[in-house]
Amino acid sequence: MKIDRIHHVAYRCKDAKETVLWYQKMLKMDFVLAIAEDFVPSTKAPDPYMHIFLDAGQGNVLAFFELPTQPEMGRDPNTPAWVQHIAFKVKDRDELLEFRAHLEANGVDVLGVTDHGAFHSIYFFDPNGHRLELACPDPQEAAMLEKLDAVKWDMLEEWSRTKRAPKHAAFLHEREFQG
Repeated sequence: MKIDRIHHVAYRCKDAKETVLWYQKMLKMDFVLAIAEDFVPSTKAPDPYMHIFLDAGQGNVLAFFELPTQPEMGRDPNTPAWVQHIAFKVKDRDELLEFRAHLEANGVDVLGVTDHGAFHSIYFFDPNGHRLELACPDPQEAAMLEKLDAVKWDMLEEWSRTKRAPKHAAFLHEREFQG
């Protein structure tokens, strides 16, 4: 028994139409389908919603719910804004830079390019306040992932005991912190 893949990931949005149009324009995602009901199928609770689905590439689906009868959406005040995010992979650094230029030309504030060693990323927020990341592989990605694989359990065990960042993979962000 094993999970095949993620079917979809769902988040809340403020406005379904605005969200579809933003993801189409900014990230070139196709609008796949919409579902709407007055009652929640799983709980049968009366809670009208619009559920939209966007094509995030290669069978990946990003979905949103607009919930007009619920209080305005917020976020966990005890979790820093940089933690919860949705990361999408792009082909290479040239495409990453094209997306950054496209987003900035359309008024989106973009952070980065950040060098994560195995990959490089830019960060920005969608109109709902969700943090997004676009990432492209580093030319040395395979070698770095192999090194990370070799230390993952030791790192997890050390973190579990000390709650301090283990240094086994400090090589990963050396360029970013030196630059």
